[in-house]
Amino acid sequence: MIKRIEELVKKLNEASKEYYQFDREIMSNREYDELYDELVALEKKSGIVMASSPTVKVGYEVVSSLPKERHPSPMLSLDKTKSKEDLKDWLGDKEGLLSWKLDGLTVVLTYEEGRLAKAVTRGDGTTGEVITPNARTFENIPVEIPEKGTVTVRGEAVIGYSDFEIINEKGEYKNPRNLCSGSVRQLNSEITAGRHVKFYAFALAAGGGEFRLRSRQLKWLEEQGFQVVESIPVTRKNIVETVDMFGDKIESFDIPSDGLVLIYDDIEYGRSLGMTAKFPRDAIAFKWADEIKETVLRDVLWNASRTGLINPIALFDPVELEGTTVSRASVHNLSIVEELELGIGDRIRVYKANMIIPQIEKNLTKSGTCTAPGECPVCGVKTEIRDENGVRTVFCTNMKCPAKRIEAFAHFVSRDALNVEGLSKATLEKFIDEGIIRDFADIFTLEKKKDRIIRMEGLGEKSFINLLEAADKAAKTTPARLLNALGIPGIGAANSKVIAKACRNSWEKIQNLTEGELTEIDGVGSVMAEDFADYFRNDKNKEAVSALLEVIELDESFDEGTGKKLEGKTFVITGSLEHFENRSALKNRIEQEGGKAAGSVSSKTDYLINNDSKSSSSKNKKAAELGVPVITEEEFLEMIK
Repeated sequence: MIKRIEELVKKLNEASKEYYQFDREIMSNREYDELYDELVALEKKSGIVMASSPTVKVGYEVVSSLPKERHPSPMLSLDKTKSKEDLKDWLGDKEGLLSWKLDGLTVVLTYEEGRLAKAVTRGDGTTGEVITPNARTFENIPVEIPEKGTVTVRGEAVIGYSDFEIINEKGEYKNPRNLCSGSVRQLNSEITAGRHVKFYAFALAAGGGEFRLRSRQLKWLEEQGFQVVESIPVTRKNIVETVDMFGDKIESFDIPSDGLVLIYDDIEYGRSLGMTAKFPRDAIAFKWADEIKETVLRDVLWNASRTGLINPIALFDPVELEGTTVSRASVHNLSIVEELELGIGDRIRVYKANMIIPQIEKNLTKSGTCTAPGECPVCGVKTEIRDENGVRTVFCTNMKCPAKRIEAFAHFVSRDALNVEGLSKATLEKFIDEGIIRDFADIFTLEKKKDRIIRMEGLGEKSFINLLEAADKAAKTTPARLLNALGIPGIGAANSKVIAKACRNSWEKIQNLTEGELTEIDGVGSVMAEDFADYFRNDKNKEAVSALLEVIELDESFDEGTGKKLEGKTFVITGSLEHFENRSALKNRIEQEGGKAAGSVSSKTDYLINNDSKSSSSKNKKAAELGVPVITEEEFLEMIK
């Protein structure tokens, strides 16, 4: 049942994303409603509701500081060993559970009457920080469970390696654990929501009835909707073999792990052993014995990225680590290069962090001769060193650096920006390499390069005509879309709409906003405002925008009398539409009138828009249950006349 719930949540969320963000239908309204009804029924039957379920709406919260709270009992660390034989001796003739020791942030969850009531970090083991709004955004956490008594669950909040690589583009964090810690302890839960944090339960601290075995306790947690840490029953006979099995899996394991945990399966026996001043006696941690090799640093390669950040990569004489040959390691940023005092020819010690990521453990000679590049390795333009929160990084200052340009153009033509259909990244690379596209404006004058384009591999007369039609359609746009398309740091689709609305769609006002004026706009912070103002102060940027305005048609219309008619009202949209092109268009109109468009019907919904008021869809049923009025598009249009 739980697997089906997870499957339905994933399917429905994918369908909603395609529909609302990209105006694409990957399933019919009927199929969506059928799956939604099935999910509602399963949630009601099981009592499990996941935080990411489309049946609930998790709001974001901003706090000034994280409150502290003392744990009912100390959360002690575990004694550790790097010896498999020690594990065997520790277990003796008892049965145990061997599981991953996940490398994240330990969090304690408390449920009251089946709902998540509180989340607290481990902190120093005695006192933790309350992070309840943030925990509600963890991707796989159940916000409702079947058990209605008080339940306390301990687990690990983690960010996978694949998500870490994407989020950590600026090299600000050394590893996923640091990123997870910073994400979980954010003051703004919306930031946490974008970090793909997951929670894996490893213990039931209170509630849920009495269990004799840990293995049954974990099974019960699974039945409540939690994802639990993978655990395997072991005895003295098979524990070494099982440790090796975990070791074989770690290279392809996406979740950071710094070892294993062995705990007695018999709960009462474990409790009877008591604890020392530092450690409980019912569990022990096994740490991977990092294989460390000494080698010689031969070079530091500075690699330019699409954001302009230039990352240092250490190149050294090849060594064998954990069964593979390693000859390079990321050094993340200039601060770490300086801390290690790296220099060409230095003798360094390297290892694989958690048996996966090559790292420099120590510099033995510390010559300190390695310095930041004065020029970008790709375009040769002067670099600059930035210090953000004590982390020194190197950036390319050339807005037209090839390393940046392809991604900048790809964003410019993307769906939420100018939406030039059919202009793929591969085609952009060809056009940029051939000099056909140098600036954004060139995208709208491709007819001048027809002869060259139709002779290019993979492009012909038909492709060229389709491209011109797509560009012509995209040329008719709005200030909000144009602002988003420029790729100013921090200014995405949502902020672009807010800024455009604050300026009543006047492009002249938008591009001349001061930092002070920007920070007065709801949702725009000081860093974002500085980046915005810097962009429009740059002469090259101003020239590029001016050239662009000559080849596009900007709709700056703004009805002064609107924007307040739906203030404070929340709408939900379902069913087919007749007067609006798609749901996104209707949603935009609601927002223009000061209203809010939500994804699901709740007690906070004022109106459900559905042209079929007699529909048996789940949203209509929910609206009837809550007494929410169901109105047609025509009735909606009457409201905003």
